[in-house]
Amino acid sequence: MGWLFWLALATLAAYAAIAVDVFIGSRKLRFLREVPATLPEKPPKVSLIAAARNEERNIEAAVRSLLKLDYPDLELILVNDRSEDRTGAILDELAREDARLRVLHIPELPPGWLGKNHALWLGSRQARGELLLFTDADVLMRPDVLRRAVHLLESAGLDHLAATPEAHMPKLLLNLFMAAFGFVFGVFTRPWKARDPKSPRHIGIGAFNLVRTAAYAKVGGHQTIALRPDDDLKLGKILKKAGYRQDLAYGTGLLQVEWYGSIGQLIRGLEKNVYAGTDYRLWMALGGVAFQLLGGVWPYLALFVTEGPTRLIYLAVVLLLSLLIADSARFHGLSPWYAAGFPLTSTLFAYIVLRTVILNHRQGGITWRGTFYHLDQLRANRV
Repeated sequence: MGWLFWLALATLAAYAAIAVDVFIGSRKLRFLREVPATLPEKPPKVSLIAAARNEERNIEAAVRSLLKLDYPDLELILVNDRSEDRTGAILDELAREDARLRVLHIPELPPGWLGKNHALWLGSRQARGELLLFTDADVLMRPDVLRRAVHLLESAGLDHLAATPEAHMPKLLLNLFMAAFGFVFGVFTRPWKARDPKSPRHIGIGAFNLVRTAAYAKVGGHQTIALRPDDDLKLGKILKKAGYRQDLAYGTGLLQVEWYGSIGQLIRGLEKNVYAGTDYRLWMALGGVAFQLLGGVWPYLALFVTEGPTRLIYLAVVLLLSLLIADSARFHGLSPWYAAGFPLTSTLFAYIVLRTVILNHRQGGITWRGTFYHLDQLRANRV
């Protein structure tokens, strides 16, 4: 037997181990839609905080969905972060319609901050709620989602609850990518372990991070992660490290976001955080590229260039992968048929990571929303 046979066998063994972990782990997480919407007689006040920059295309629909939340004690704080379009004007118009909505306008960004992190931090300083809900300015919410989330947080004794949104995008390739991304994200973060106080695993989702105000203040909030492009995950990390209890729920059917509207937006959008997700460690980023190519592309190519037992093993790998991604897709409201695009999206993902690493090192950092951040500066904010 040649080395290709042993590589095939190792790949199958690795995916079999992943399959057991992911299949069992994903079923330990709850769907928010299955959580009761009942609340105590005096529910905790919730301050919903979102940062918006140049979001005029989606901001009105998103905020109107927030205003329809049927939570009894809710304030909404929308932070207009240096927008150059009509975002600020739209927010002001909406605030005149509903007294629960407060709008903060940020004219400039102080040094040492990413714009979104600074905006969320300022919003938190204005909040009066016992709970803070950090979300994105393009997320659509069903009216009962917050009631269900607060019920789960309180009944489980949590300090932090994250929820995943459905991501429906206008192009097939984007949806194929989302299905693959959801699977890879689950393998990378193992969110079902976030609730385990003995595990270092942590979780955070930008679309829905519900946290107790006291816990947020204790860990320093977004000030501690001021220069983290992956602020949602890192908020979860600093909370977990401080001993606070957290968990993840599926927001399928209750939370929806477009995420990106084109492949170009996807590539540019992930520039800011895929390298940050490895804490700017080159070896880990390149290892991720190798994983995508060897684990996501090569098994499919091997069906055409190998033969005999080696081809049969790679066929088993492809079938197992397809079942895994199809199973993962259903938790996120996506078609299981999107699993068929995995070799294509793995190639795209590998390209995005490699491109991001090259840009970071060639430019000495990244430019995000009009501001350049040096790589050394970003690396210094390690948590």
